Amino acid sequence: MSKLIATITNVESVDSLNVVSFDCNGNSLKMMSLELDKSVKVGAKVSLGIKSTSIGIAKDINALLSYSNQLNVVVQEIDNGHLLSSIKLSFDPYILESIITRDSTKRMNLNVGEKVVALIKANDISIVEIVK
Repeated sequence: MSKLIATITNVESVDSLNVVSFDCNGNSLKMMSLELDKSVKVGAKVSLGIKSTSIGIAKDINALLSYSNQLNVVVQEIDNGHLLSSIKLSFDPYILESIITRDSTKRMNLNVGEKVVALIKANDISIVEIVK
């Protein structure tokens, strides 16, 4: 699981649906949630968790996407298995891991040092803990 430290900038709620906005190193992130702990408040510093299988990679895109979370990252490491690839992405000072199919890695011709965009749906981010 990839982890980021972020600060809550906004919480919007309607009935039991919540959209929480964060700032992580000057980048805006959003999370959807059905339940929120009472300690989730604007200004709180939190640790966010993202499963490696929930981080997509885009290369050479010039389109509008519905993904709320689009982070400019650099490919730091590629580990190709028989079916899947583990792609380490530098999002300074954090390292995100994306697990994609080996076929996608080849089709995209991913290379170490290349700038790409990490795509994360708002429902794939979770608050792991409030940072004290």
